[in-house]
Amino acid sequence: MGRYLESNRAERDACFCSWSCPEGRRSLLATEFRRGRPLGFESATGRGGFQTEMIELYQIPYSPYCIAQRRILEFSGVRFKVINVPNGDRALIWRLTRQRYYQVPVLKDRKSVVFETAEDSQVIAKYLDEKLGLGLFPRQWEGVQTILWRCIENEIEGVGFKLNDIYYTETVPVSDRLRFVRHKERKFGRGCLEHWREAKNELLEELQQRLVPFEQMLQDRAFLLDARPRFVDFDLFGILGNFLYTGHYKLPDLHSRLKQWYKRMALVKLPSSAREKLHS
Repeated sequence: MGRYLESNRAERDACFCSWSCPEGRRSLLATEFRRGRPLGFESATGRGGFQTEMIELYQIPYSPYCIAQRRILEFSGVRFKVINVPNGDRALIWRLTRQRYYQVPVLKDRKSVVFETAEDSQVIAKYLDEKLGLGLFPRQWEGVQTILWRCIENEIEGVGFKLNDIYYTETVPVSDRLRFVRHKERKFGRGCLEHWREAKNELLEELQQRLVPFEQMLQDRAFLLDARPRFVDFDLFGILGNFLYTGHYKLPDLHSRLKQWYKRMALVKLPSSAREKLHS
């Protein structure tokens, strides 16, 4: 699974190699600590007494993957800044990543620019997890989380984004709409947006059915895997956040546990005690 951490020119190759394995990631983060970039990257509340520059999240507000990373940052309590990128103009992202990437989200942490390298690489979330000590990728759930996030990002997102895109005129500025429609039709066929609009009820029924396993997972636990949120919780939260973004939909009444989970995920914060335990 690919990793890429873009740093300044002198460090670029070393960063690429270091972030590709657990030992290298630990060494790289330790180097940042020695340079005054503390491993316990703290929020403005002064937890632990550290003060740092703000992380910057480059996003499209309704993107499911941006929603997930934004919620992870909120969960952590770290200071961060959001920069919205026009859907039809990715020049800023292209420059920021030195012509290596044009999608969102992208994370900038001082001189380091972090972005995905594959469809399901989760580079950004793993970077934040190791830097902030969030416990999103514990060893006992390796493999299981990979299976789940692939399901979430294919089975759930594959229906949810269509229902969101039906109302693109409410989220995409007039100046970007031609490029938006052209992109969708080149990828999904001419008239795809109108087709999805006509099939809205069928798509809603399909989404309800695909969410059944996640409702079942919440029968005896607060979050998808155990008593605290892991990466897949944030991943599903982002996908459903995209579906709900326009305000035209709600989660199915049939999935009462999932509805409560979604409310819980919107508010959950990393306790100070949890962070201290992760770094002990």
